[in-house]
Amino acid sequence: MILIVDDDPSVAASLGLLLKRHGYSTRAARSQEEALAAVRGQEPGPDEIGLVLQDMNFSRGTDGEEGLELLAEIRRLRPHLPVILITGWGSIALAVEGMKAGAADFITKPWSNAQLLQSVETALSLAASRSGADEGQGRTPSREELDRRFDFRGLVGNEPRFLKLLEVVGRVSPTDASVLITGESGTGKELIAEAIHRNSRRRDAPFVKVNLGGISSTLFESEMFGHVRGAFTDARADRKGRFELADRGTIFLDEIGEIDPSAQVKLLRVLQDRSYEVLGSSVTRTVDVRVVSATNRDLAEQVEKGTFREDLLYRLNLIAVRLPPLRERRGDIPLLARHFLGLSARVYRREPREPLEITGRALEWLQEQSWPGNIRQLKQTLERAMLVLDGGRLDVGDLRSLAELGSREVRGQGSALPSPGSMTLDEMEKAMIVQCMRHYDGNVTRVAEALGLSRAALYRRFEKYGIDPHGSGPHEG
Repeated sequence: MILIVDDDPSVAASLGLLLKRHGYSTRAARSQEEALAAVRGQEPGPDEIGLVLQDMNFSRGTDGEEGLELLAEIRRLRPHLPVILITGWGSIALAVEGMKAGAADFITKPWSNAQLLQSVETALSLAASRSGADEGQGRTPSREELDRRFDFRGLVGNEPRFLKLLEVVGRVSPTDASVLITGESGTGKELIAEAIHRNSRRRDAPFVKVNLGGISSTLFESEMFGHVRGAFTDARADRKGRFELADRGTIFLDEIGEIDPSAQVKLLRVLQDRSYEVLGSSVTRTVDVRVVSATNRDLAEQVEKGTFREDLLYRLNLIAVRLPPLRERRGDIPLLARHFLGLSARVYRREPREPLEITGRALEWLQEQSWPGNIRQLKQTLERAMLVLDGGRLDVGDLRSLAELGSREVRGQGSALPSPGSMTLDEMEKAMIVQCMRHYDGNVTRVAEALGLSRAALYRRFEKYGIDPHGSGPHEG
């Protein structure tokens, strides 16, 4: 049952009718006292309140304080009961305060029926999944159990903390909750995003990946929301935006921490009410999409610095998933190593009759390394070993030789510095970027990794130095 708390009978009746048409039973309360009496006087059963839709203002004012007081008391009585706040006096500060205090979502009047129903369904689904998690608390599921219940192909690992993470991913996937995936570069955030989509009800709809680090602020609206012909000088035809392409599916916003402040406002609107306007058109469109985002940055720290909107952060991380670095799951390195060697053997068409074996000493050596580039670095190391290996047995000596070769290459680059005063730092940086673009055939991802930059930072340098990434061969990697 859903408890509707609003002092306006017409609003309560409208919400009750909408929810009843979609199969929900409801109960109304017109004051804080009635709402608390309903929550206190409950007994477990089919009529138990499973969610509260709560107005933020009652008789005394419009500052939302009454609503925050009621929310705090409901959470004291029933900490796991989801509460969705709803008000006609919405403000950014009030929305953030409500989410900080534990609200499941925040909706403003006049509401969109579709958005409200989606919010209700998501909150109930998350509450059910958390209840199931509480029943199995303290027990780590086996990999076999997880693979029977979910599609986790491509996600390799048996370490307990990794299995717990997969269990969380499996539980939240069927909901429409927004998910924020955090972790260092190379930990596999995109693979987790794909797994969330594969295990959701949207699995047969599009999964659209967007690298926000590669989209300049001037192109953001066109890329994300599309444009109509004539919207700007080069707009020779209508173009669909990423959100329209992802309709009824999932949109994956990678490198969300790189988004420009002016673009954050535009993104917030579509996340808040699932509406947007195509560039060059005044017609408001709606979209049904599940949002998954990822970053290797500390967004809370960026909020403190004022470079990332706090309300946007709360919209993005209804569920937060942190991927551990490889150094925190060393027990999975042998599994990962064998997995990547098998993939490399197929990619490079190694003869099936000449299987590749990796020795125990080689696996131990791999487990001893720090792997600052995480799983991506491990994969690249083994691919390189596959290419240079003479024979079918990879031993620790082969890996050490590769490591020493890499060190000599780094030292060789360091000894080739220009003489003092012959180049500025900007000129040196530009020359290194151009050299890397040639070396990696224009693969922007590999160039960024080689230079220790994010893709967004590299694109900013392209703009700064007038480098055309498309002029150096394929650039997406």
